[in-house]
Amino acid sequence: MNATKSSEAEGFDLLRARLRGLYYGRTRAALRFQISVLAVDLAIIAFFVASPVLRESPGFLWVDYGIAAVLAVDVVARGLASSSLAGWARRPTVWVDIFILATLLFPLSLANLGFLRILRLWSLSRSGFIWQPLERRGKGQWREVLEDIVNLLTFLLVTTGFVYTFFFRTGSGLEGYVDAFYFTVATVTTTGFGDIVLPGIWGKLTSIAIMIIGISLFVKLAQALFRPNKVLFPCPRCALQRHDPDAVYCKACGYQLKIPDEGE
Repeated sequence: MNATKSSEAEGFDLLRARLRGLYYGRTRAALRFQISVLAVDLAIIAFFVASPVLRESPGFLWVDYGIAAVLAVDVVARGLASSSLAGWARRPTVWVDIFILATLLFPLSLANLGFLRILRLWSLSRSGFIWQPLERRGKGQWREVLEDIVNLLTFLLVTTGFVYTFFFRTGSGLEGYVDAFYFTVATVTTTGFGDIVLPGIWGKLTSIAIMIIGISLFVKLAQALFRPNKVLFPCPRCALQRHDPDAVYCKACGYQLKIPDEGE
C-alpha cells in the first residue's frame, strides 16, 4: 500500500515537473509548445471578440463548449506547473480564467456577461507567458510598452462588448458591433463626433466612465513610449526595478549593480 502511494506521488511530481518544463522551459521542445499554446490562446481570444455577433449562429454552443474544455485543461495544467498550488490559486488572473470558464460552461444564463471573456487577453498578458520569447531575445525592455498596449486594447474590446450587449444588441448584428466599437473609440479619444450617443442616464454614466478610464490608459501608454529607455533589473538591496541600461550603481541606494548586457 505504501509503495503504491509512493509510486503515485512520484508520478504526480514527474507530471508537474514535465508541465513546468513545457510552460517555462527554454528547450526547443518547450519553445514549440509555448508557441502552440500562444497560438491557441490568440485564436480563442479572437473567438471571444467575435462571440457577441456570433452568439445566434448555428454551432455556436459546440464551439463554446469545445473552448471551455481547452481552457479547463490549460487552467489545470498551469496550476500543476506552478511551484506552489496555493500561491497560484490566489492570483487574480486565475480568478479571471475561472470566471471566463464559467461563462463558457453556462453561455445561456451568463450571456450578458460574455463580453468579459475578453479579459483572457489581460490574463494572458499578466501571466508573463506571452513575453517569454521576447525576453529570451534580449528585448525585455519593450515588455512594459506592450503590456500597456494590451491593457488599452483589452479595455477597448471589453467596453465595446459591454456597449453592444446593453445598448446596440437588439437585431443589429455586425453593424451594431461596429457602431459600439466606433462609439468606444470616439469616446476614449474624446473626439466626440456626436453621431452615436448612448440614451438615458446610464448611457451618460457609461460614457463618463469610458472617457476617464480610457484617457488614463492612453496617458500611461504615452509615458511608457516616450520616457527615457530603462531596463528592468531589481536592485538586490532596495528592490528599485528600473535602471539606465549602462548603470553601474543603483541611483536610490548606491548598491553596485551587475546588469547583464542585452542578449545575455
